[in-house]
Amino acid sequence: MNDQAAKLRSRLENKGLERKTRTIAVMSGKGGVGKSNISLNMALTLSGSGHKVLLIDMDIGMGNIDILMGTSPPFTIADFFQNNVGLERIIVTGPRSLDYIAGGTGLSHFIDFDPEHMNRFMDEFQQLLYQYDFVFFDMGAGISEHSSKFILSAEDVIVVTTTEPPSITDAYAAVKHVKLLNDQIPFHLIINRVQSEKEGKETFQRINDALKKFLGIDTTFLGAIPDDKNISLAVKRQIPLVLYNERSPAAKGIKELTGLLLRQTNGVQSVEKRFNFVANLKRLLFER
Repeated sequence: MNDQAAKLRSRLENKGLERKTRTIAVMSGKGGVGKSNISLNMALTLSGSGHKVLLIDMDIGMGNIDILMGTSPPFTIADFFQNNVGLERIIVTGPRSLDYIAGGTGLSHFIDFDPEHMNRFMDEFQQLLYQYDFVFFDMGAGISEHSSKFILSAEDVIVVTTTEPPSITDAYAAVKHVKLLNDQIPFHLIINRVQSEKEGKETFQRINDALKKFLGIDTTFLGAIPDDKNISLAVKRQIPLVLYNERSPAAKGIKELTGLLLRQTNGVQSVEKRFNFVANLKRLLFER
């Protein structure tokens, strides 16, 4: 307890040195498109280049970020809501100094997101937020009532899809759902498992044209990631791709699109929203 109190005092005393944290929700319309793998490897790419990054697995009860890294954290985000374990205690430091919060697996019942637990989460998260340059929320597949609140509160939303028609349809539906709740959210698309750069660009154009025609919005193309046998090999060995083979085609693709995301960070249009993530989340969770 004394150590935690000392850390909190240190943070408060150094509040003038707070970072302008960028909050990013990574989502998909369906499972199995490689969303968590992309979230993890983007976060590792940023942390490996000197940025302070926190990755939160929001697929509570079915999370796999820790599995992809081959780690066994002592606590998960489920422990925060179920057992009142403090948020700082469930943060684990992984490869390349990446901080992450595991989602937990095999829960026997649903987590109760009652107001008391959510208020405690937001109060503790507020104290941690300014320590990081980037906070990634790896959302569960699809959109639930509570996940939509986190997505809407984030500064940016990355949507991951593949070139398969069902995946494209689900990605469109997911973007439509979020857009109807807030039409100011900037969306960024990543096309995974492409056979060629041309296929990736054509798939993005097809989705973006439909979104523009029927919903009146443009999305940003972050990039395409090639279909690469190194991905499945890395998953089997429980080593993140950018650590397993950083020269593989998919790892290079992730590095390129992460670089594009980083260059976009230098803009000033969203600075105000960065400071209001928790305020936005509180408003969305408790509005009537």
